[in-house]
Parts: sequence; C-alpha cells; structure tokens
Amino acid sequence: MTTQDRIDEVDALRGFALLGILLVNTMAFASAFYGLELPDPSFGSGLDRGVHFAVALFFEMKFYLLFSFLFGYSFTLQMRSAEKAGDAFVPRLLRRQAGLWLIGLAHAVLLFHGDILTTYAVLGIALMMLRTRSDASLWRLARLLVVGTALSWFALGVVAVLEPPPLDRKAIIATAAATEAAFRGNWQSIIGQHLTELSSIWVILGLLQAPSALAMFLVGLIAGRRQILSRPQENRALFRRLVRLGVLVGLPGAVVYAYTGVEMSETPLAIIGLAIGLLTAPLLTGAYVGAMVLFLDTAAGRWLRDLLAPAGRTALSNYLLQSLICAFIFHDYGLGLVGRVPPLETVSIALVIYAAQLILSCWWIQHFAYGPLEWLLRFITIWRVPQWRKLASADQR
Repeated sequence: MTTQDRIDEVDALRGFALLGILLVNTMAFASAFYGLELPDPSFGSGLDRGVHFAVALFFEMKFYLLFSFLFGYSFTLQMRSAEKAGDAFVPRLLRRQAGLWLIGLAHAVLLFHGDILTTYAVLGIALMMLRTRSDASLWRLARLLVVGTALSWFALGVVAVLEPPPLDRKAIIATAAATEAAFRGNWQSIIGQHLTELSSIWVILGLLQAPSALAMFLVGLIAGRRQILSRPQENRALFRRLVRLGVLVGLPGAVVYAYTGVEMSETPLAIIGLAIGLLTAPLLTGAYVGAMVLFLDTAAGRWLRDLLAPAGRTALSNYLLQSLICAFIFHDYGLGLVGRVPPLETVSIALVIYAAQLILSCWWIQHFAYGPLEWLLRFITIWRVPQWRKLASADQR
C-alpha cells in the first residue's frame, strides 16, 4: 500500500504493542525461573514481587493478543494491497507466511525460544482459509476458541486442586540452574538450550497461546472488514464500550491471573487463575485498543501517534532488535546477566530499550521505505526487489 493508504492508528497501536511485548520478554530473558512453578529465590522481596505482579497484571497475555488483533486487521489491508497490485492473493500470502516462519525460526533458535512469529506464520494460513466466512461465523468461532481454551485450563486446574500433583522443588531449581549455566556458556550451549526449550514449548503454544491468538486474528479480520480503526469518529461509542468492558471485567480477571501467578505459583490455584486470565485477557486488550484510539484522536494523542507510528511501521525489525539486545545483555553473547538483574532494573532496561527504539524508528522511517526485515519480507512476498530508499511514491506495505 502507498504512504497515503496507511492507517496511522494501526501503526501507532503496533508501536504501542511493542512496549508490552518487550516488558514481558525481558522478564523472561532475565530469569531462568520465568514460567516455572517456583518464583526466582534470588528476587523474592516485596518490591520484586510487586514489579512482577504489575507486569503480569497489565502486560502478560494482553499484548501478544493486541499484536494478534492487528495481524488480523492488517490481513484485510494485505488483501486490498494485492488487489491494487493485480497479484493473486493466495500465492502472495503463502510466500509471506513462509518468509515469516523462516525469520521466526531463526529468531527462536538464535535469540529467544519464546518466538511468536512461527506461530503467526502457521495461524496466518488458517486465517487465509477462513477469510471468506461471514462476520457472524468468525465471531462465533473466536468466542469458541477463547471460551473453550479457558474452560479446558479451568477443568485442568480443578483436577489439580482435587488431586494436587507433587511439586519437586529440587528438580525445578536444578532445571533453572542448568538453564542459567547454558545461557552463560558459549554460543553452542545457548543455541542448544533454545533447542531444548523449543522441544517442549510447542505443547504450551498449541494449548494456550495459539487458540487465543487465532481468536484475535478473527476479531481483527472482522474489524478490518468494517474499517473500524480508520474511522475513529464513527466508532467512538464502540471504543467507549470496549474500555468499560475491559475495566469492569477484563481488569478484575487480570488481577486474579496476576495474583495467583505471582503469589500462588506453587499451588494448583495458579492454573485456575490462568484460565480466568485466558477468558478475560481479550477484554482488557480490547480496552487498550479503545482507550488508545480515543486518545490518539485528540490533539495530545496525535503527538503520541506520530511518535509511535514509525516503530509500528518497523515492528518486525524492532521485535527482533529487542531480542538481539536482550540476548546480548542476559546471555553470554554479551554480558551474561541472566539471573543477576532484579525485576525493577529489568523493567528499567526494557523502558530504555523501547525509548531508544522510538527514536531510532523515527529517524529510520524518514530515510527508508521499510525496516530491514520488513524489506526482506516484502521481497519474499511480492517476489521482486522493493524500493529501499524512501520516495514520495514508495510502496510502503
């Protein structure tokens, strides 16, 4: 799509989503205990738990859903772009998804096993197959995915409460220690650890992250068809309803999820809290969308939109750059600080990285038509060399 065809609100929301993704991922980089049943014993103070609680409350399980919603929304823009270019959409999309999968695979193996790009690449094929369904059908399927996933985890939590499985603390601590040692080793041990974790993470992706992400793909596709984000004035009532629903339902659910995950991680109640989080996280994500779009339509919000949009236009490059910087800080690619940085300092590092990315993105987008990886992905998608330097008529999407 041309520069004039871009939707600044979509780019700004994508730039905003980068902040939440970075905060969550940096916590995962910083501690080998992240995601385990035990909290990190090195950082158990009230302040440490408070920071972890805040990240879990406002960011965990919400911002990858925001990215997923925007992926579905942008899917409609991709269809229009293919139509304008006179290209067949399906081959073009298949090339794009293949390129995204390869980039994600390299990211997962070299930098961060928690990569989301490979999941998006596969789910994008499912979205392509569902694209001709009616809005009502897509909405029913999205609700089924969210509710069904939440109920499945809730049932698992109830079973665990009734028959609590034994918690092998020594084994968990040994696993975390081995992970730290691997990330402080040479590049072979780091890649080996990533491969080890990838061998088991697919189960979690398939049973937890992927269904919710696909649901938000579908919601984004519906919103894109109706061009909701390109018409903020016409949809102000909808955005206000999203904010109210998120505050009244999504936020309490997030409190339960965060409290059980941080303060009760050693008990089966954490699984029930996870189920409640799965059910309500889309509502809080919707509140973020509604609040941001309403604010971006104000005078002060337009300044924020202009600040965030360049980062959103280069979101793929920024996402990989975040992992590259975190791998340098926390792995032995560079400083090897895994397990040595408390949560507050970890969050501070993330905020500094994000601020630097906003500045770099603003400079970059003034000179170049695409981010480096956006250029590569577009080359794979359209199968011809895109314009690199920014021109007034340069194709931007």
